[in-house]
Amino acid sequence: MAGGVVVPWPSGISEYIGGHLQRYSVGESSAGPVTNALHLDTLLVSWALAVLFLWFLGRTARAAKMAEPSRAQVACEMLFGFFDRQVRDLFPNAPPVVGPLAVTIFVWVLLMNTMDLVPVDLVAAGGYWTTGSVAHFKVLPTADLSLTAALALSVFAMTLYYNVKVKGLGGFLHEMATAPFGKWMLPVNFLLRCVEEVAKPLSLSMRLFGNLFAAEMIFLLIAGLSFAAPWAFLTQWIFGGPWAIYHILVVPLQAYIFAVLSVVYLAMAHEKH
Repeated sequence: MAGGVVVPWPSGISEYIGGHLQRYSVGESSAGPVTNALHLDTLLVSWALAVLFLWFLGRTARAAKMAEPSRAQVACEMLFGFFDRQVRDLFPNAPPVVGPLAVTIFVWVLLMNTMDLVPVDLVAAGGYWTTGSVAHFKVLPTADLSLTAALALSVFAMTLYYNVKVKGLGGFLHEMATAPFGKWMLPVNFLLRCVEEVAKPLSLSMRLFGNLFAAEMIFLLIAGLSFAAPWAFLTQWIFGGPWAIYHILVVPLQAYIFAVLSVVYLAMAHEKH
């Protein structure tokens, strides 16, 4: 949906869900998950959460005390300590940047995933009450394939960088040509390695996008029960409450998987075959 375009409140469940699947965007757009539009809602929410995260860390670091640590300081130290142990177990000789990178990925993805717990009609209802029309603005950035793909491609770029840095360009190309079946199977080796490398960002991006998009759809279907009958909104509490509680477990799990797999892929880039 182009920026500034609004529509009346939906009159049926199909229109309701279809409206929620549109994003607040500018530029030419095409049908499907991949478009050339600029998704302003994804950018605004993800950047706002990143700024909030950096502000919180900076504030906690400035107020840090060895003798009397605050709760925020203790929480940050526990988080950094946890991922430091994870990195040392998965990647014993990891460069210094890997630990902070894992923490950054985990917290940022966690914050973005948590936006799925925001009521699905909060923004739409706010716009409808104030302007009489509904703006398409999705507050869940990780249900946007463009964002999850961008995160995965960033990790992929780092794996290519460390592949070349550790092994050299010649060593990296030699490995792609000779592993795992030897130099006489060069075309097969090269094809398999390309598939392996492409599968890394694809699996990272699609796993996170798929899980969060599916979770968002379930919330929409539960909220859409209101169109069945005037009293059906009561079922939102019956079904929506347990799903939200369950989703509290899914949100950090998906962030953890994304962060740990990023460390694993970086560790694989340092291995020599």
